[in-house]
Amino acid sequence: MSALCFAVVGTASNKAELLYIWEQATPEGKAIIILLILFSILAWSVMTSKALQMRRARKLNQYFTAEFKSQKSVLDMFDRRIQAEGCPLFAVYQAGSLELDARLRTPDGGRRRHVSLKGIEHVKRLIENAVAQESLKLESGLILLAIAVSGAPFLGLLGTVWGVMSTFGHIAQQGSATMAAMAPGVAAALITTVAGLLVAIPSMFGYNWLVHTLRVLTVELDNFAQELVSKMETEYLAEENNHAG
Repeated sequence: MSALCFAVVGTASNKAELLYIWEQATPEGKAIIILLILFSILAWSVMTSKALQMRRARKLNQYFTAEFKSQKSVLDMFDRRIQAEGCPLFAVYQAGSLELDARLRTPDGGRRRHVSLKGIEHVKRLIENAVAQESLKLESGLILLAIAVSGAPFLGLLGTVWGVMSTFGHIAQQGSATMAAMAPGVAAALITTVAGLLVAIPSMFGYNWLVHTLRVLTVELDNFAQELVSKMETEYLAEENNHAG
């Protein structure tokens, strides 16, 4: 490999090494490198946007949790018309509170003191659906990183194999198998593998971190949904049972 590198540098003269290798690359290799550059831009865009989204979601969840635990009744925040856009826990709370409020409303605009078991079950299903929707929002875009992690090395390998095949074919036609003849083509072929790894490695670290953060947020959503349903049952369903007894 050292002999190969020296041969490339010697042939390149005063040109920058990467620029020289790019010039020696086949059209197929250049197309793959350009595609990998686009992959890299897309992967970094996804990682940045998802990291900002999840960071904001975690902060808003913390603020919302503190406010939710401080309220006396489960519908206090709903009655105060508090809004928290971008907060997953608030979206779940809002969905459940809207349905519970609709089932508690009387024809004259008042609010009943209790709701039936069937009504609570319906509210619970809507809360579970809201949890699923928020999880999908947080998860959206991660598939692009997974594609970059798994696909970029194979694209780079394809470019390398293609470039080496083209180099050996060219050398066979010329009948010259010297290092000076082989080095530029092989080096140009290897650059596609390097490009593939430069896309895949950052994407892998970013994907793993985002998946871990997503799992944490999903567990928070599930736990909050159970707590919310429990408080609704305690405040409204329990009163119905006592009333019926």
